Amino acid sequence: MQYRVFVSRRLPQEALDIISAVAEIDLWEGDAPPPRDVIAEKIAAADGMLCLLTDRIDGPLMDGASRLKVVSQMAVGYDNIDVPACTQRGVKVGNTPGVLTETTADLAFALILATARRVVQADNELRGGEWKTWSPLQWTGTDVHGATLGIVGLGRIGYEVARRARGFDMKVLYCNRSAHEGAENDFGAVKVSMEELLAQSDFVSLHCPLTTETRHLFGTEQFKQMKPSAILINTARGPIVNQIELAQALQDGVIAAAGIDVFEAEPVPLNDPLLQVPADRIVVLPHIGSASVKTRTRMAVLAAGNLVAGIQGLPLPHPVN
Repeated sequence: MQYRVFVSRRLPQEALDIISAVAEIDLWEGDAPPPRDVIAEKIAAADGMLCLLTDRIDGPLMDGASRLKVVSQMAVGYDNIDVPACTQRGVKVGNTPGVLTETTADLAFALILATARRVVQADNELRGGEWKTWSPLQWTGTDVHGATLGIVGLGRIGYEVARRARGFDMKVLYCNRSAHEGAENDFGAVKVSMEELLAQSDFVSLHCPLTTETRHLFGTEQFKQMKPSAILINTARGPIVNQIELAQALQDGVIAAAGIDVFEAEPVPLNDPLLQVPADRIVVLPHIGSASVKTRTRMAVLAAGNLVAGIQGLPLPHPVN
């Protein structure tokens, strides 16, 4: 029997080679995600699907996909997939954990530096001819070295952000369900309540998963508990932050700035309130946390491995269910 799989976006060739060795690939060539009706049509004739965070996979979508054996996600998170619905239908789900940890931590720290030192604003204004002379007060920002970093969700990525903070002699606070002895021993990280973290941190960096409990975990109430000079960093999931309330907090000076790589809706609409915030208060990026050639290739190869194992009835190397 010839296996057939649907791949919802163009991938690095290394991953496609792994898949094509055992299956016929139906590849979505568009730059935008495939529409829901297209996904439903494609998986109806497929043994497996390799998907992205932008693809919503749920029970009704799979009702006509009697051949479907596996959904392989090219990401660590999988909140776009109804895992219980997959399990109920005997569909295996896989993800790509661990591979993007270092790269995403790099990006989180890049946002810390960019927002603190007003890098993007200074670049834009230099290009716009606003640099007339060296001035003692122009483009002054916040020191990163010696500051206090609060990490919300000390998993793999949060741990690596703490490691980078050590090089800047930062004090690391963290809020997590359980204590992280490794971070405490390695970096002197201190577990505190959310209230303490918000009150004491100069930078608050989010690294928790998106769950029912963490959706809109950060809103007006939390911003008011932060220092007026504090900076919020989000490289986790967009819906962890209430974007409308963040935009208002930035406009009103409740907090000083934000560095945002993820949004509630992606791609972010051009009329989103966050995009109306002045550039000196926010740096926005198009979800590039894992966007290095090496990491994206490794992610695709892991996803391909899950896909191939699933269609062949083998245990997934990185199973979710």
